[in-house]
Amino acid sequence: MRAVWYTKAQENTLETRINHHIRASEVRVIGPEGENIGVITLSDALARAQEYGLDLIEISPNAVPPVAKIMEYGKFHYEQEKKRREIKAKSHTTETKSVQVKIGTGDNDMALKAKRAAEWLAEGHRVKVDLFLWGRYKYMEFAFLKDRLERFLAIIPESYKIADEIRMSPKGLSVVIEKDTSKSAQGRSASGGKAPVRSAESQTTHEIQ
Repeated sequence: MRAVWYTKAQENTLETRINHHIRASEVRVIGPEGENIGVITLSDALARAQEYGLDLIEISPNAVPPVAKIMEYGKFHYEQEKKRREIKAKSHTTETKSVQVKIGTGDNDMALKAKRAAEWLAEGHRVKVDLFLWGRYKYMEFAFLKDRLERFLAIIPESYKIADEIRMSPKGLSVVIEKDTSKSAQGRSASGGKAPVRSAESQTTHEIQ
């Protein structure tokens, strides 16, 4: 790989000091293969980096002396961004969104709500699905009502798993689903879901009817 040697003005805009922008007179150098070259002067370290056609990157500025690695800055920047994304993903707060359907809800409305549920799942949120019951519907057989709720789950265009099984709730019947991140994840209905999985993450409820 060919290194990109920046001008002084360009280096001033970088978060990490590289090449001639490194201020220390001596640095502990790590080679391109991870080998420990040892403590050498900055000028010698820069010369070695140039021999490899790579950059000298200060990776531990607070060490005494600072630690610098010989590698391509573009690769270093990519690896740092990847780490930031991973940390951000792990710090993501899971919310429990809510979608409500009714017996007799039209196909178009069902499809729109299923699409919205899929979007929430894709964002990493849980989705609580309520089958709202009123009047005589409250007294229908559980198996019939469960089948109605599963019909809605079956049209959600996103792989999911069951977090809390279908059960009676103040509104009627409810189930909580979450994104299935397993490699073998395929879209599945509630009847094919896994056993409930509890989460200790903070939850905020947003409802769509």
